[in-house]
Amino acid sequence: MSSTPFSFRVDARDPLCRARSGAIHTPHGEVPTPAFCPVGTAGSVRAMTPWDVKAAGASMVLANTYHLALRPGEALIEKAGGVHRFMGWDGPILTDSGGFQVFSLKDRFVSDEGVRFRTPDGEIFVLTPERAVEIQEALGSDIAMILDECVGHPCEWSEARAAVERTTRWAERALAAHRRRGQVLFGIVQGSVYPDLRERAAEQIVALDFPGYAIGGVSVGEGFELLRDVVGLTAELLPEDRPRYVMGVGLPEDLLACIERGADLFDCVIPTRFGRGGTLFTRRGAIRIRHRRYRSDLYPIDRGCSCAVCGRFSRAYLHHLFEAHELLGPILATYHNVAFYQDLMAGARAAIVEGRLPQFGERFLAEYRRGGESATRTEIEPPARRERTEKPRPPRRAGRRDGPRDGVPQAPGKATDRRPSKPASDTHRNSRNVPGRRPPR
Repeated sequence: MSSTPFSFRVDARDPLCRARSGAIHTPHGEVPTPAFCPVGTAGSVRAMTPWDVKAAGASMVLANTYHLALRPGEALIEKAGGVHRFMGWDGPILTDSGGFQVFSLKDRFVSDEGVRFRTPDGEIFVLTPERAVEIQEALGSDIAMILDECVGHPCEWSEARAAVERTTRWAERALAAHRRRGQVLFGIVQGSVYPDLRERAAEQIVALDFPGYAIGGVSVGEGFELLRDVVGLTAELLPEDRPRYVMGVGLPEDLLACIERGADLFDCVIPTRFGRGGTLFTRRGAIRIRHRRYRSDLYPIDRGCSCAVCGRFSRAYLHHLFEAHELLGPILATYHNVAFYQDLMAGARAAIVEGRLPQFGERFLAEYRRGGESATRTEIEPPARRERTEKPRPPRRAGRRDGPRDGVPQAPGKATDRRPSKPASDTHRNSRNVPGRRPPR
């Protein structure tokens, strides 16, 4: 571990936009920016070992204060030597305060004191600005975050204004409580999609002189255009000599738009969560490897990718792994997705140095949108948002295995259970829907 304190430098700026490349230096190493951090919520990037995360190109990972405080508890992690040693990762770690996770809970009570909520075990937990700092100091992360009040989208102006004021008061308390040397505390700018509130929040938080600033309250269902505008406006209001961290943004087109507007740091669960579900990112768009078209496809996932998975395995093999429910399938898919995102960041950094980021983004997105099958933006929007935007599905025709429907009478003597019954001896053998085999009657 280095004894050099936290610092940030800008090495190059793109003359065609506001993008910049540089590096964040921490006691556990340097992070070239722009950078994307894989999310290790509970102290682990799911389906990846720490050495695989590093081999895929990641420099820093994110861990979550809320989840680690509940299980196994910050006291045990501190006793183990801190979160770096506990999870076996020797690079920089950023910890979120847990505010986003807490505010996604239905059973919570928010006051100026903090947030009171019930844990999954039924216990009452109170998260205050001071408590969030205390937990993160015990964890020993390189970058800690203040507790903020994150509002969803849409929300009323008055609700967003109240969240801005409360976040500022909490930021003052968190800054006063922070004591750990070798760890820095970032402020967070809220304000929803309202420009006047973003300006007010940025003015208040910047006045507190944090070593870095996060743009919060985005990627909560507001859509690409509003996300782009909010990040662009807020980034202009933040100091040039401090890193800018856009929280929770993770689609490739969103990342490129934010980088063009001066953002330096990102995190999101998209590459790992999508990978575990069988959605893989390629330079020709995202593909669903479970689709039967890949059953005999012997090409690599992405012919332009140099990761270890693409250099060794075919689409047909990954399709087979997912269809066979083999654990190796999500592992390989997650590795590839993380490597894809790191390659995208490396390409953006090189383009900034050469003064051609807008052209790089245009060419990348032109090829990315040419192929692919996944409506990824729809998949990550909150359910309430999707219910308002999705087109209604036409009624499905009743089949002989369907249950009774309104207006669709069932013939006497026909089975009404959607799943046909099976003899006990055949349960295991026929429990999977094997292509080409009809279900047992």
